Amino acid sequence: MNKGLIFDIRRFSVHDGPGIRTTVFFKGCPLTCWWCHNPESRDIRPEQSTKHLALDGRSFEREETTGRWMSVEEVMQEILQDRIFYDESDGGVTFSGGEPMLQEGFLIKLLKECHEQGIHTTLDTSGFASIASIEKIANWVDLFLYDLKIIHDEMHIKYTGESNQSILENLKFLYTSGKNVILRFPVIPGITDTPENIRDLKEFITHLQIPTSPNPDIPTSPNPQIPASPNPHISLLPYHAMAREKYRRFCMSNPMEGIPNLKPEALGSLKTVFESMGLTVSIGG
Repeated sequence: MNKGLIFDIRRFSVHDGPGIRTTVFFKGCPLTCWWCHNPESRDIRPEQSTKHLALDGRSFEREETTGRWMSVEEVMQEILQDRIFYDESDGGVTFSGGEPMLQEGFLIKLLKECHEQGIHTTLDTSGFASIASIEKIANWVDLFLYDLKIIHDEMHIKYTGESNQSILENLKFLYTSGKNVILRFPVIPGITDTPENIRDLKEFITHLQIPTSPNPDIPTSPNPQIPASPNPHISLLPYHAMAREKYRRFCMSNPMEGIPNLKPEALGSLKTVFESMGLTVSIGG
């Protein structure tokens, strides 16, 4: 694929991996998570919408297009503008979405180009892809930010629209391959934070096979100085309702309408639960 559909490029990000980063948001996602905070990323087509603005006490509307087809060269031009900040902060580029794996060919080209330039790469992914795609992409990703939402398959289908079987199998593959992975657990009131899901999540993590050295049969990252994490690292992401206006703007139903933000300090006990398992735990980011 010569071009990819991008809906945003955010510079100076500090929550999408180590250091100062540029985050490239891919448009298109196979999941329909109830709590999605980027609903404009779902459709893999450019979309028209009306944005409501206020200035000096006056309200007015502006038509906008979300999603732009860009070449590898155009995206890299944006990424390279902040290379000095990557070097000084041990940062780099993060590919997010949507789901970047949905545009696998374009993603691989960008990953390879970043490695030719010596830029650290992070992939923020739901893990919903074929094992063949994950194997192909893994050789070019320095760090995976991997969403782990719901373990029970029927509940996963209910709240995301898809089975989690490939997601769980792909995650096992990354760990047994010695890849560098940070788990991301969205804490959604009444959905992912139930006692049953926390129990299942703990059991699944406990049985992840984490090797003490990389598998010699699997190619390592082109950046060998980026080590794999010796212990699972999990980031707890508290639910926030920042996307409410986006749902209205794109005329989409919001299943979480009326659910208030979950404050980070409310996750203290859950943080303790995972720390007791020997995990490195952070809140947010």
